[in-house]
Amino acid sequence: MISKLTSKNQITIPKSILSGLETQYFEVEQKEGKIILTPVRTKAADEVREKLQNLGITEQDVQDAVEWTRK
Repeated sequence: MISKLTSKNQITIPKSILSGLETQYFEVEQKEGKIILTPVRTKAADEVREKLQNLGITEQDVQDAVEWTRK
C-alpha cells in the first residue's frame, strides 16, 4: 500500500493496517532509511500523567523544564 505525505507532514495509515490496535499513540523512529511506528500503551501514559498530577507537576512546569534544558 502507498500513503502520501501531506504538506503538513501527515500520513494516513490504512484501516486494514491499524485494525486490532487499541492505541492512538506510536513511538516513531527512523532506522536504516525506514520509518518505524511502534504502538505505545496509553495506559502507561495515563499512569505517568496521574503520577505527575499527584506530584503537583503542571504542564507549565514541564514546559519550563524543557526550555531551561535547551538554553
